[in-house]
Amino acid sequence: MTHRIDYSKAAPEGYKAFGGVYATLQRSSLPKALIDLVYLRVSQINGCAYCIDMHSRDLLKTGLAVEKLVLVPVWRDAIEVFSTRERAALAWAETVTRVAETGAPDSEYQAAADEFSDNELAVLSYAIGLMNAFNRFGIAFRSTPVAAAAA
Repeated sequence: MTHRIDYSKAAPEGYKAFGGVYATLQRSSLPKALIDLVYLRVSQINGCAYCIDMHSRDLLKTGLAVEKLVLVPVWRDAIEVFSTRERAALAWAETVTRVAETGAPDSEYQAAADEFSDNELAVLSYAIGLMNAFNRFGIAFRSTPVAAAAA
């Protein structure tokens, strides 16, 4: 792989601004594990190895069972493993991440709005947007996953 810049060092002000959004999300009323689950699913859709590695590790640290972790990409086929709120968050994460294809239909919005308060849905959407941005940085600048760095 060709060496690419470390965007966090090349433009630290921008990185710090994104970090502020991340910190705000961590203080929100949504459980950290739910946000991490959404981060993981968004990263899987986008194919960001760095973020998949990081958020898988974060979820395992929270005590998420490996059996559940491996089913995240196919959560619709393993719905009994995921709570109603987790399924709603994952569905919203998928439709917002693929917004150019989905157009975020009313039915998907309503399903999320039925499960989350207005504040929670806004926070969830900020989390989805933030992770989509970080995925693009990670992929564009080829951020090295911890597992690959250790190999």
